[in-house]
Amino acid sequence: MTPTSAIMNSVETLDYRVTVGDVATKAGLEINLARQQLLALAADTGGNLQVTETGEIVYLFPRNFRGILRNKHWQLQWQQSWQKVWRVLFYLIRISFGIALILSVLLMFVAIAVIVIGLSVSGNNEENSDRRDNSGGGVLFLPRFWFSPDFFGVFSWNRGYSPQSNPEKKINFLESIFSFLFGDGNPNSRLEEHRWQEIGTVIRNQKGAIVAQQIAPYLDNIADFEEEDYILPVLARFNGYPQVSDTGEIIYYFPDLQVTATEKQAESVSPYLKEKTWQFSQAGSGQIIGAIALGCLNFILALVLGYLLQGDLATQLGEFVTFVASIYWVLWGYGVSFLTIPLVRYFWLQGRNNKIRQRNQNRETVATMLSQASDSLGQKIAYARRFAAQKVIGDEDITYSTEQDLLDQNLQRADQIDQDWLNRLESQ
Repeated sequence: MTPTSAIMNSVETLDYRVTVGDVATKAGLEINLARQQLLALAADTGGNLQVTETGEIVYLFPRNFRGILRNKHWQLQWQQSWQKVWRVLFYLIRISFGIALILSVLLMFVAIAVIVIGLSVSGNNEENSDRRDNSGGGVLFLPRFWFSPDFFGVFSWNRGYSPQSNPEKKINFLESIFSFLFGDGNPNSRLEEHRWQEIGTVIRNQKGAIVAQQIAPYLDNIADFEEEDYILPVLARFNGYPQVSDTGEIIYYFPDLQVTATEKQAESVSPYLKEKTWQFSQAGSGQIIGAIALGCLNFILALVLGYLLQGDLATQLGEFVTFVASIYWVLWGYGVSFLTIPLVRYFWLQGRNNKIRQRNQNRETVATMLSQASDSLGQKIAYARRFAAQKVIGDEDITYSTEQDLLDQNLQRADQIDQDWLNRLESQ
């Protein structure tokens, strides 16, 4: 079993000494999956297990475990290599739409100019054509294009750029074409992972004992704040158990999340799960205006070129015009799509963002109800605190570790017991 990146990132963040509850909370993973992944990672990297008298297990990993894994698993090597290749490929894909737009404009502009000149020359006799040539008639005025670094920035590429990881970083003009067409990805692509991380943090902050209403602001579709069936997936994920008070109130405690390798302070957590709204584009306003202007110019040139290609003479003006005529419908289709796709996407995003805002508002309402808890809910929370606990496993709690031979550990244990007895006798 190849460990997931979430497991490995959690182990590194927690300083390579973890319990199952530590990792499940940090990564937002289901308890049993976290346990399986930790065992697999320990087996593959030469990690060690530290066991207490009561059966809790601490996983200890070497700091170079990623290097050990790379040497053992070709899948990880291939994955890391592919990620580097994909960065380059995706960048080329992003700028290809901008390059295609500029080439489309240039192709159609030159083709129109050639056709116009050809039609102008063929419509006059040789004497008049000579005079017009001498007087400067038929001159083609080409517009000037400024490819300034500030506006286009065509090749200002940062290998590590990712719109989702660094939304403040500016993108170049060619990338802005792709952004204008298709956006910059789902801002909530890791929503479920984030949801379970926040729920795990809430449980850990409450030292493993909660009431259902405390995690309600992080879930969806809470029809009734008082009904507690929505907590069942949380119990299944983190191995939680219900406990009934003398007054019939139900609280829930999570023994696996009460055990930690290092003492944990309460972590800050949002009062409710907040989804991000979709952004139309991360391109600057000037880049968007430039993209729209080029798209409109491309569309107008396609209309003009289509009109000029209706005559028989147009296709007799050389191979270049013939080539452009052969791909005319491709150019036309790209021109139409370039303007319609962002328009459709804009209205689609409006509807999607309205649903996101509604879900956020519902969760905020539930969070407000929690902050203004009734007396009965306050009593439930107080009862839950009776089960709150945090067991920090230190070196003194370890009775067995795979780091040492079992016989050596038994001898050390016996020496420690003898020393304890001697200390007690001396104190008496």
